[in-house]
Amino acid sequence: MSERAGESVPLDPIVDRSERLTGVGRLLVLACGLIGAALAFAVIRRDAAEPFVLGLLGILAVVGVFTLFAGAIGLLRFAGRGQSNALSSIFMDALGEGVVVTDRDGRILYANRAYADLIGAEAERDVRTVERVFAADPLASEAIYRLTRALREGSAGDEEVRMAQPLVGSAPPDAGARWYRIQAWPLPSRSGHHRLTAWTLADISKERARQEAVFLELQHVIDYLDHAPAGFFSAEPDGRIVYLNATLAEWLGIDLAGFEPGKLTLSDIVRGEEVLLLASHSVTDDDGRAEIIDLDLVKLNGQSLPVRLHHRVPRAADGAPGATRTLVLNRSPGEESAEALRAAEVRFTRFFNNTPIAIAAVDERGRIGRTNVPFVKLFGLAVGGGQQLSDLVDIGDRSRIEAALAAAGDGGGVLAPIDAALAHDKERSVRFYLNPVEGGSGEETVIVNIIETTEQRALERQFAQSQKMDTVGQLAGGVAHDFNNVLTAIIGFSDLLLANHRPSDPSFQDIMNIKQNANRAAGLVRQLLAFSRRQTLRPQVLWLGEVLSELSILLARLLGENVKLEFVHGRELWPIKADLNQFETVIINLAVNARDAMPEGGTMTVRTLNLPADEVKKFDHKPLPEIDYVLIEMEDTGSGIPPEVQEKIFEPFFTTKEVGKGTGLGLSTVYGIVKQTGAHIHFTSNVGEGTVFRIFVPRFVPEEGEVTASVSEEGDAEIADLTGSASILLVEDEEAVRAFAARALSSRGYKIYEAESGVDALEVMDEAGGKIDLVVSDVVMPELDGPSLLRELRKKRPDLKIIFISGYAEDAFKKNLPEGEDFQFLPKPFSLKQLAIAVKETLGR
Repeated sequence: MSERAGESVPLDPIVDRSERLTGVGRLLVLACGLIGAALAFAVIRRDAAEPFVLGLLGILAVVGVFTLFAGAIGLLRFAGRGQSNALSSIFMDALGEGVVVTDRDGRILYANRAYADLIGAEAERDVRTVERVFAADPLASEAIYRLTRALREGSAGDEEVRMAQPLVGSAPPDAGARWYRIQAWPLPSRSGHHRLTAWTLADISKERARQEAVFLELQHVIDYLDHAPAGFFSAEPDGRIVYLNATLAEWLGIDLAGFEPGKLTLSDIVRGEEVLLLASHSVTDDDGRAEIIDLDLVKLNGQSLPVRLHHRVPRAADGAPGATRTLVLNRSPGEESAEALRAAEVRFTRFFNNTPIAIAAVDERGRIGRTNVPFVKLFGLAVGGGQQLSDLVDIGDRSRIEAALAAAGDGGGVLAPIDAALAHDKERSVRFYLNPVEGGSGEETVIVNIIETTEQRALERQFAQSQKMDTVGQLAGGVAHDFNNVLTAIIGFSDLLLANHRPSDPSFQDIMNIKQNANRAAGLVRQLLAFSRRQTLRPQVLWLGEVLSELSILLARLLGENVKLEFVHGRELWPIKADLNQFETVIINLAVNARDAMPEGGTMTVRTLNLPADEVKKFDHKPLPEIDYVLIEMEDTGSGIPPEVQEKIFEPFFTTKEVGKGTGLGLSTVYGIVKQTGAHIHFTSNVGEGTVFRIFVPRFVPEEGEVTASVSEEGDAEIADLTGSASILLVEDEEAVRAFAARALSSRGYKIYEAESGVDALEVMDEAGGKIDLVVSDVVMPELDGPSLLRELRKKRPDLKIIFISGYAEDAFKKNLPEGEDFQFLPKPFSLKQLAIAVKETLGR
């Protein structure tokens, strides 16, 4: 259908050969008759033919006059067959599905516009039959074969096929798979023989997507129920169990893999005549409430399982009982006891009084009942004793509190938060969260949670964003620390295995694969720390081509499938000096902002080139000293930045994104890192055309004799002899890391003392009697951490050399050490060679 002059009209069919001259035979007969009459009149005498001629003319005149009058009064119409054909064509063209009609020889007689659009046909010559459209796909061609076979047998057919790409040739290559429904049926002729075939073609991809989404959601719901901390089962009125979750199956010792709905009955799992309790409730439970029943279930091994059932029997429209919904709570010894209940009450009281949220119970009249300590601190010591909740707020806010309490008492469900000023201090504001207690009575009809919003109200959005970023940073640091311990052990033991295997050994390549994948994981951890901005600022010589190549996979994943990523690298780029992780943060933040500016897709181009000092002036950016730079340009084809926004984009907490979709810290972080590196960042942007960010990083010129190692070579400096005979105390709470490090150093000739904590390390030092030359210690350990251990060791051995190893950044613990403390730091994960080099260099200092 298309819109013309505000009306919906059907599109013209792309192929229509259905109209044929159906009255040609009758016309020929009539013409032959008239010609024969004329010839007959020509051969007979004129006087004999004259009566016949006059008679024939009279008949034709009468027929003509009758036809004119019949046409005038509507008795006779001249529409013919074309009108019915036109109506049929209009109907089929208005269908949303593609329609094509073929004859017995496979020629297309009719195809509507919807069919042409589905197969990408622009003109009549481009229209192909359904068989030809799907011939290139093996699975689809099998479906077409089944349809044609059914047509030959005189029956209709229906198939659904999946295509890796849409049928339309102009669709983008990443358009994804599509589902099509193909139907075919024979059209009988008047003689009863099947001469024509009708085909319909429809794109059902959206329908399939909805079905898959519903199926996945159902799978999640089943998974949640299966692994709930309580048991659950459902049984039919005759006692057949049709469902039980994994928790209950585990309690009863039932293997769910062999469970068949309906084969297990209530009598099989309920001890003795207690099953009658369930049967009686199924009969008498008319109001649909859940009944609490205490009884014993029977495990497969015959043991009893005391449980409490919350048993409910729903009713159908005719009042007949349906399948039960039964929740099972385990009441075995140790699962529930008076001591456990007392401990739970104590824990609740602690949580209740030490939470930062003020909490109070309010009765149906709005009077305050039980309160916690923060509530008293917020509103004063005089609060309580039946005082009205609305009296605690300013007069102008009391009506809203009273209305919310009334709605909660009427079962209003979840109520919107209410902001109000305090009655005794109008400069302070709070936010009320009212939660009705279902079935509550007495002094606990409504539970009120209150948070003071005096300082946060004006900056609520910025505060939430900052908290989110801090949480991500803490999570990243914690994950990196634990993961780095695992990677250290994997990489270390891989090195030990490689030392004992020759390259020709069949296991050598497998071990190398393990180490390489562990190194890849270490790279992922490094990128995670780049997001958290918790890395120590460690400038190093970088080659941008290598850095961006390693980052390309992450960038492509961040940008998604709708955004095309292109790299244009300059030749023979100069080196720069910057912190690798901080530099990655800059690139990632700019890439994410570019992605968000292209919600409908686009292209992001990353360019690198050398910018000599004499070419700096062509960029109208100030201030920009005229020195040699390595220029990084990140260009997107997004919506651009409006002029009124451009002056604020580097300000903290400024964002134009929707709530929850932007932190407001990304570009301010980029600006700070760039400035700290000694670089400059500028941008140009046009609304509707896109944005180009340019980072000017000063060229690094090494001093005479200085080696400009690449990122991959960093830390791999060659030392001819990595052996030694010193005594080393290895302190590490992770057994795998400690075992690897001990074996690695022992194989180099060192004498190793091991300790699994800081306290054990002090005991080992005393037993060694001062023979320890070097301490290699983890930072985070139970009882006595690394910095505390160092302070204790310095009391007896001020000159003792120490190497700290940790998955955290150096700055995370350096602040806990005395100022000017001399130590070495080896970040996790590290290899056998890196550990040996660090020990050798530290002992040689």
